[in-house]
Amino acid sequence: MAKQTHSSAALQQTADLLHSASIRILRRIRRADEATGLSGPRLSALSVVVFRGPLSIGELAAAEQVRPPTISRMIKDLEYEGFVLRRASPDDGRVQLVSATAAGRRLLERGRRRRVQELSALLEVLPQRERQTVRAAAEILLRIAT
Repeated sequence: MAKQTHSSAALQQTADLLHSASIRILRRIRRADEATGLSGPRLSALSVVVFRGPLSIGELAAAEQVRPPTISRMIKDLEYEGFVLRRASPDDGRVQLVSATAAGRRLLERGRRRRVQELSALLEVLPQRERQTVRAAAEILLRIAT
C-alpha cells in the first residue's frame, strides 16, 4: 500500500511540474500571438475552425467551452475581417457551418511559425542531450493527449 501511495505522490508531483512548465512556456511564446492582431479567444476559435472545420456554431462553442451567443459574436468579427466564412449546412439549412478562408489559414500558419521560433529559441540554450530528452517527452505527451 505504501508503494502505491509513493507512486501516486510521484505522479502528482510530475503532473504538477508539467502543469507549471506548460503554463509558463505557453505564456512566454504567446507573446508571438500579438503580431496577429487578434485577441486570444478569437485566435483560439480561428485555430479550431482551421484545424477541425468546417463545423457548426454549436460545435465550435463546445470546443471553446463558451456559449453559442459568445462564439457567434467572435465568428461575426472573424467573418468581417475575412478570416472565416459562414454557410448553411447541406444537411440542414438552419445550421450554419463555419470554415476558414485562405487568409485565416495564412494568419494562423504565420502565428504558428512565430510561436515555434520562440520555442526553438528557448530550446536552443539546452545541451543536445536535454533537447533530445525534451523531444522524446514531447512525443510521449502528444501520444497521450490524442
